[in-house]
Amino acid sequence: QVQLMESGGGSVQAGGSLRLSCAASGYTYSSYYMGWFRQAPGKEREGVAGIYRGSGSTYYADSVKGRCTISQDNAKNTLYLQMNRLKPEDTALYYCAAAPGAPHGLIPYDYNAWGQGTQVPVSS
Repeated sequence: QVQLMESGGGSVQAGGSLRLSCAASGYTYSSYYMGWFRQAPGKEREGVAGIYRGSGSTYYADSVKGRCTISQDNAKNTLYLQMNRLKPEDTALYYCAAAPGAPHGLIPYDYNAWGQGTQVPVSS
């Protein structure tokens, strides 16, 4: 079973930066499609960024393109999400997730393993 644990969340001022981490265990990290999602109060869970190590392909939601970078450290079995120039609308509970096969982009339904989330409140 895939086990995921997010960390690195916390309050940040608008315009600031934050790096989220996701520790993975219970599977071969490099063999999975991984992604970051977020959910704001009263909103649907939405995809933020994804990565497939087989090809090195990364993909991002339009809302974070140019401000976000997804990466990973295989030696540490850790996935990262670097977010820059944060905006109040980025405020959400951020999750990392894994999909057993090729997902259809950043669709939450295609991911079957989830962390518990880490809060990112962005203040004005």
